[in-house]
Amino acid sequence: MNGGVSVSVSVSVSMVVMILMVVRLSEPVVGTEEVHASVKNRLGNGRNMKVHCQSKDNDLGEQVVADGGEFGWDFSVNAWGTTLFYCDTEWEQVQDYHFDAYSFERDFVRCQSQCSWLISQEGIYALNNVTGFWEFFYTWSESD
Repeated sequence: MNGGVSVSVSVSVSMVVMILMVVRLSEPVVGTEEVHASVKNRLGNGRNMKVHCQSKDNDLGEQVVADGGEFGWDFSVNAWGTTLFYCDTEWEQVQDYHFDAYSFERDFVRCQSQCSWLISQEGIYALNNVTGFWEFFYTWSESD
């Protein structure tokens, strides 16, 4: 009779361990590290730009960024890995251009803890922290 109890307890412990492993593997991503996002004005010739960034939960307000300046903010990735910050920007030649400044799906690996954007006359560049290179991401003729 003791042998039957031992096998039953052993199977029960194994089942609990297996269930915990499945639960752990299916848990959503938890943001433990902060991400710093920034939008840099590199339009040149003293051109200011306006930028208004927000997420579903946080409106960062409209900012006027001087030529050579930048606007930045810190945030944590949400528990479901769906964090999205988007920005609208404008300057004398471009009105109300919309782009995603941080999309978990696209940027979790590319940005890591620093997500940098550079606004230029040609369009918008993004820093790829994996390669260390600025990549041309958006042209002014197309909106995200």
